[in-house]
Amino acid sequence: MAEKETQKVQSEKVGLGSEIGQLLKNNVRDYMMYIALVVIMIYFNIQTHGGFLTARNITNLINQAGYVAVLAIGMTIILILVQIDLSVGFVAGFCGAIAAILMTQYGMSEWLAIPIVMLLGLAIGAYQGAIVTKLGVPAFVTTLAGMFIFRGLLSLSLQKTGTIIIPNKGFNALSNGCIPDIVDGNVHVLTIIIGIVAVAFVIFSQIKTRVNKQKYHFKVVSTPIFVLGLVFVSAIIMTIIGLLASYNGIPWTAVIVGVILMIYSYILNKTKLGRYIYGIGGNAQAAELSGVNVKKVKMFAFCSMGLLAAVAGILFTSRLQSATPTAGTAFEMDAIASSYIGGVAVTGGIGKVTNTIIGTLVIMSLTNGMNLMNVDISYQYVVKGIIFIIAVAFDVRSRRAK
Repeated sequence: MAEKETQKVQSEKVGLGSEIGQLLKNNVRDYMMYIALVVIMIYFNIQTHGGFLTARNITNLINQAGYVAVLAIGMTIILILVQIDLSVGFVAGFCGAIAAILMTQYGMSEWLAIPIVMLLGLAIGAYQGAIVTKLGVPAFVTTLAGMFIFRGLLSLSLQKTGTIIIPNKGFNALSNGCIPDIVDGNVHVLTIIIGIVAVAFVIFSQIKTRVNKQKYHFKVVSTPIFVLGLVFVSAIIMTIIGLLASYNGIPWTAVIVGVILMIYSYILNKTKLGRYIYGIGGNAQAAELSGVNVKKVKMFAFCSMGLLAAVAGILFTSRLQSATPTAGTAFEMDAIASSYIGGVAVTGGIGKVTNTIIGTLVIMSLTNGMNLMNVDISYQYVVKGIIFIIAVAFDVRSRRAK
């Protein structure tokens, strides 16, 4: 009897190990970015003698990554459609400068200036989208021209004043402040509550998805693997929440990025527009023959990108508490790299905004960790370039293998 029980346990262990191995093999592209992020964080934590994974630095990392994450979400849709937007960096810088001018020179409230700047970004996106869809000018050429134009407009807008220091506390709190607590104490109680709610939501949504798949006889992982995954994700969430709760709580940047992420994740996964975006990215001609208005979908993507560039400019300007003539430099590169590292296919038609956020964290963790180690900026660019090409090469090879 005991021998049979032992054989059963060994069989389950072999089966479980085999399933994990097969799961990793079949989803290696999706899991690799998570593995890379964990390895990067552990490495920098060791090199900085525990300085990387502190509550203060995690808060700084979130605030530093905010504007890149917002840009990368918009860029993901652009890249899925096999388009490109090279202007987003200086569009963000220009919009941030306009926000600073409205608040300092015209005495406008930040809560009025922010919507105006967002409308400006939307108009810029519509202008570039119209050139691409109506005039037929390739997106690369249109947005490269836009890069020059908005770099010039940024310089012109700050030509007389130079760097503008922003005194508005509400505006500056967007990328430097945290959500208020409901009680006074050493631990941020509201952050803990939000963490518990987030874990409950993840568990509920994953169980619902699993039940729906089983209902329609789709293949799902075994119950032990499913439970193990939920425990792992919940542990990660609560670890981060615990760190933030021991400091100042959840940064407003995380709230803003989280809301944008949920909106765009819903659009891509739950709406006809999302299906059209993936369809056009996969085969634009087939999508058009199926009755999809390709031009309208592309126009949406560029309008969306302009709007998010304005939000990114607001977050970056808020982070610095000032508008500078150099704002926006190489922002587009970080956004594009984040999207590709997050799994967007170079051929289009494939990508998730949730994975793009992981790609952003990979890029910004590299920057943050190397800054803590006082690595020269020149070497930082070299390292990020190497990581970028490895990620894209791995993506191409893994998709060919399938």
